[in-house]
Order: sequence, then C-alpha cells, then structure tokens
Amino acid sequence: MGIKDWPAGERPREKLLARGAGTLGDAELLAIFLRTGVAGKSAVDLARELLAEFGGLRPLLAAPREVFCRGNGLGEAKYAQLQAVLEMGRRHLWEELARGEAIESPESAGRYLAARLRDRPSEVFACVFLDGRHRVVAYEELFQGTIDGASVHPREVVRRALHHNAAALILAHNHPSGVAEPSAADEAITRRLRDALALVDVRVLDHLVVGDAVVSLAQRGVL
Repeated sequence: MGIKDWPAGERPREKLLARGAGTLGDAELLAIFLRTGVAGKSAVDLARELLAEFGGLRPLLAAPREVFCRGNGLGEAKYAQLQAVLEMGRRHLWEELARGEAIESPESAGRYLAARLRDRPSEVFACVFLDGRHRVVAYEELFQGTIDGASVHPREVVRRALHHNAAALILAHNHPSGVAEPSAADEAITRRLRDALALVDVRVLDHLVVGDAVVSLAQRGVL
C-alpha cells in the first residue's frame, strides 16, 4: 500500500505539517526528502532500508558522493539536493552566530562549529574571530591535515587575527575519529597560540574539539 493510501495522520508530510518536524522519526524525515519510493517500496520503506544500509541518518548524510549515489533510489540529483539542504542548515546556524550578539558560552559557537567540522574526513583547524564585545567578525578554516592531525602555525593565526582586527577568538578543530577527547598535543598548541596571540593583545576565549560531541578546553581549565 502506498503512502497516499495511509490515514492522513500517519503520512509523514501531513504529520509534519500538523505536529511539527520534531515529532517525526528518522525514516519519516528521510521519506519526505526522498519524495517517492521505488518499485514495491513506499518512500518510508525505502528510507528504512537506506538507514539500515548506511547505519543511521548521520552516516547517510555524511556519506561521500560516490557512496551516497550507489544507494537504492538515490543518485546525483538527490546528492545535490542533500548538499544544498545541509548548506542551508549551516548558513542558518552561522546567521544565528553572526547576528551581532556576543558569544557568551561554548554552546553558542559549538553548534555551528559542529555542523561545519564534525563529519570532515580529515582534521581541519578553524578560528572564529571576535571583536572587543565578543561579537563574530569572521570564520576561517586555516589549516588542513591528514586524519592523524593538522600542522598549526601560530604566526599565521596571529596574522589572520590582525587582518580582522580581532580582539579575541575561538579556536576549533575536529577529530575525524569522532572521539572529542583533547590530546596532550591539543592542549600544547592551545597554550602556544594563547601565548603568541597575547603578544598582540588578542585573547583566546576557548578551543573547541569537535567529534561526536564538542569539548571545551576552557571548561577543562586549559585556558
């Protein structure tokens, strides 16, 4: 039986409109994205099959292009559509972060940085540059490395901070393994950058490590 033959209250799209997106399960949300099923399967059946195949919603959304396109009912058009949706989500988070309000907690920056860095296949080191009232000036990804780590050069971080006339900044990098526990090297480079930036009167507010969770080195007492 196709979805159109289901009771109205059980159809994903109608359920979303009546009760809100938060009431839908992963398969229902994915079914709305897919729009149609394949021969012998409704969109919800196909969504459940894809979630089982990829190991959940997040692995599906983060799958490389060639892997994603091999999925049943997927392809280049669906991949392009998905990337557009994900980028809109990231830009929405950025607008919340950059709308002029001061950053007052790791959580306010962490949501955006997690969306931007969490599923990257290699390590990326980024900075959020802030003015004297801790309002966002710019976000930049400064260094990229292999899955084992990124080489971070304090002189370049100082140069970019001066370029943006930043009074403070938040450091961030991802752990592709998903384990956000900071390493001894993470703590060492945090202190090294803090000391280098202090010479030009730029304060390091935090260093966020992004994995399956987001860990604040400031909350750990490193800063």
